[in-house]
Amino acid sequence: MDPIRNPFAPGAGQRPPELAGRERELGAFEVVLERVARGRPERSLVLTGLRGVGKTVLLGELRSMAIRHGWGAGKIEARPDAELRRPLSAALHRAIRDLAVRHRAPDRVEEVLGVLKAFALKANKADAKLRDRWQPGIEAPAAQGRADSGDIEIDLVELFTDVAELAADVGTGVALLIDEIQDLQPDDVSALCAACHELSQSGAPLVVVGAGLPHVPAVLSASKSYSERLFRYARIDRLSRADADFAVMAPIEREEAGIEPEALDALFDASGGYPYFIQAYGKAAWDAAPSDPITVKDVQVAAPEAESELAVGFFGSRYERATPAEREYLLAMAELTQGRDEAAGTADVAVYLGRKPSSLSPARDSLMKKGLVYSAERGQIAFTVPHFGHYLLGRD
Repeated sequence: MDPIRNPFAPGAGQRPPELAGRERELGAFEVVLERVARGRPERSLVLTGLRGVGKTVLLGELRSMAIRHGWGAGKIEARPDAELRRPLSAALHRAIRDLAVRHRAPDRVEEVLGVLKAFALKANKADAKLRDRWQPGIEAPAAQGRADSGDIEIDLVELFTDVAELAADVGTGVALLIDEIQDLQPDDVSALCAACHELSQSGAPLVVVGAGLPHVPAVLSASKSYSERLFRYARIDRLSRADADFAVMAPIEREEAGIEPEALDALFDASGGYPYFIQAYGKAAWDAAPSDPITVKDVQVAAPEAESELAVGFFGSRYERATPAEREYLLAMAELTQGRDEAAGTADVAVYLGRKPSSLSPARDSLMKKGLVYSAERGQIAFTVPHFGHYLLGRD
């Protein structure tokens, strides 16, 4: 097959494999947009799932849907070492600019931009020198007495309220999309929950759409006990066999090519139905196929190439972030689960390593902060990356 035409290459095609089988989530968000635009209360949304299931791609599609409905939309990726104010300011600045083209009162837009600038400037430390102070690039004078208290919870509630009212002026809404939401700092999580609570009480047209690892509901609940009432959680999992086959066949058929049923079987077995892996194995199979259609032999020939690429870019990049003590913990998990995508008991890990459970807490906690493992339930620990245990056992 022509590698230049490869429909599985990043950015190729009209619909990436990650969106196959996500019609329910897309349809539900369509309802959210319609309800909020009509002034009806609606909960914010949080997508949860392992890495490689397509949460980030789905989040991007939800943002595109909001924009197509005339909403203001901004997207950020949370980082464990960064506070929320700066990236949030940039995201809402983008959303306000989306709204500004429809708003007939420039003074009103500038007023809200002034509140946003006041909020953003509080990202600077009080003792920071002038040359070190961050400037948000918002062309409006900073407001005073609104979203500028320095308390992120108070300020976020006031900011969200003002931005939502601006959207209401033009009969639309604002969508704030936050990827890797589990990496928000505790104070920022608390502030986000408080702001969403205020929005739900007032019916303001602003929704937060977060995406993160499976333990996100526990993170939010630990911050605010009422968080379970604020968000609608949608678990994003690997694809069913039918959806996985569609994710493979649709891009191939767009190139007027074909694939044999046995090759589809082999691709599903190799990928496990995880969209990221479907794309990796599909791309390698296309490149390996000398002619149309793609055969099971082509998939078998391509598998080592796909696995090599995954080992470096998907698994290896994460493994390299772990310290020797953390790698020891990860390998113990892999041995206990025999490489399967299952949870291991924390007590079992301690027994396997011949250590006291308390002595392993630092390594486990650090791995959780790095997003390599999560607590599936009390006393259980699991990989956030599908097939990671298999990869670890296969290392030389």
